[in-house]
Amino acid sequence: MSGAPDPARARELAGRLAAVRGRVAAAAAAAGREPAELTLVVVTKFFPAGDVAALAALGVRDVGESRDQEAAAKAAALEPAHPDLRWHFVGQLQTNKCRAVARYARAVHSVDRVRLAAALSAAAGAAGRELDCFVQVDLAAALGAAVDPARGGAAGADVLRVADAVAAAPGLRLAGLMAVAPRGEEPARAFAQLARTGERVRAEHPGAVLLSAGMSGDLEAAVAAGATHLRVGSAVLGARPAAR
Repeated sequence: MSGAPDPARARELAGRLAAVRGRVAAAAAAAGREPAELTLVVVTKFFPAGDVAALAALGVRDVGESRDQEAAAKAAALEPAHPDLRWHFVGQLQTNKCRAVARYARAVHSVDRVRLAAALSAAAGAAGRELDCFVQVDLAAALGAAVDPARGGAAGADVLRVADAVAAAPGLRLAGLMAVAPRGEEPARAFAQLARTGERVRAEHPGAVLLSAGMSGDLEAAVAAGATHLRVGSAVLGARPAAR
C-alpha cells in the first residue's frame, strides 16, 4: 500500500479540505463557539494511503476508518513518515477484531455493548495502550424513527450500562457519546437528543464531555448541538470508490 501522495490529487484534497474547514469555522461562529473546540476526523474508508499522506501534509492529524484490515495496513504504511497521526475507529466493531484495532487506534467511536467494552479492555491491556471510547447511541427509538440494526448503537438504559462498563474497564477512557442521525430524521432534532443523552451520562460520569456527531451533510447541525468531533468523509475526499 503506497503512502506517496499524487500531486494532482493533493491539490484537489487541499481545496476540499479548505472548504470543509471554512464550513466548520462558520458553523462554530454561528453557534458562538471557537473552532479550536472542534476536532475534524477525516474518514478515509476505501481511499488509499497516499490520500492520507496528502492530508497529513495539509495538517490533518485525526483519521477515521471503519474496516480493520484496511485501517491496519494504512496505519502501518504511514507510521514511519507520520507517527503523529491519530487513528479513530468509527465503524461497527466485532469483538474478535478488538485485539487488532487496539494496536493502532487512538479512539473507538462505536462502543455499543458491554461485551465489546470488555473485549476492548482486554485488547488494550495486551497492547499496553489506553483507548478513548465513545458510547454509540441509537437515536431512532427516542425519536420515533425506524431502527436500522446495521448501524448499531445502544438505546435507552443500555447507554448508561455501556458507559458504566467503559468507565470501569482498565485501559479504556470514557470520552463521551457518538451517534449518527437516523435516516429521514432532521439532524438538528437528532443531535439535540444526543446532547440531552450526554447530559444524563455526565451526571454519572462528569468526564465524558465529548460528542462525536456530524458528517459531510449535517456537520453544521452537529456543531450547533455541541459536537466536539466531526466525522467527515466525502466532503473532503469526494465520492467514495467501490469497496475492494
